[in-house]
Amino acid sequence: MKENLMKFWDVIKDEVGFLLIAVAVIAILLVIAVMAEKAMRKRNLLREVEPTKKVVLIAMFSALAGILMYLEFPIPIAPSFYEIDFSEVPVMICSYLLGPVAGVTAEFVKILIKLLIKGTSTAYVGDVANFIVGCAFVIPATVVFRRKHTVKNGIFSMVVGTICMAGFGGFVNAFVLLPAFAQLYGGMPVSALIEMGTEVNGLISNMFTFIILAVIPVNIIKGIFIGVITLPIYFRLEKVIKNKIF
Repeated sequence: MKENLMKFWDVIKDEVGFLLIAVAVIAILLVIAVMAEKAMRKRNLLREVEPTKKVVLIAMFSALAGILMYLEFPIPIAPSFYEIDFSEVPVMICSYLLGPVAGVTAEFVKILIKLLIKGTSTAYVGDVANFIVGCAFVIPATVVFRRKHTVKNGIFSMVVGTICMAGFGGFVNAFVLLPAFAQLYGGMPVSALIEMGTEVNGLISNMFTFIILAVIPVNIIKGIFIGVITLPIYFRLEKVIKNKIF
């Protein structure tokens, strides 16, 4: 009885600890988005949108992103719990149009939609990871794009967003997400996850090689796909959407 209580308490502590860290990271990302948007408005890089129209657009893009989260594809260079989806495409369009705060909001709402409909299969760690890594892509890409509204700069913004997502994603995976996933998803050691990476790529032998050879490449591939799909759609829809919201 005592041992069971101790195990239960350890699980609670781990879950609360992960929750606090996740909330802190999310809050930091939101603050960065708000500060970036304020700076953009001061420089007249972002136009005002009626609150009602803004809410409707965010809801529309979030719903589409939530649906796209169901279309996940495995990546052969990483363990099976790493999959790519295209939910960032409508989020990026929303952020390009309305600013980084709208993008972060759409990221958050799409996760809620997915959880309400499908639930979680990763003890919520994968859902938090999707939000955090998605914001690490959306915020810098939007800031760069709004400075110069051209196709060339759009491509550059996607490159910047991909680099930020890959770098930040690798960092939080190594120090927060992978340890949390190992602990909360069955109480396995982190080494078990490393071994899953080794089965895919024999060069993976520790956390460093796991991040370098699996996590970062997955995020780079995801960023490339998002950019290739998002930019053509955005520039085709831009004039139609802008005529209706501004």
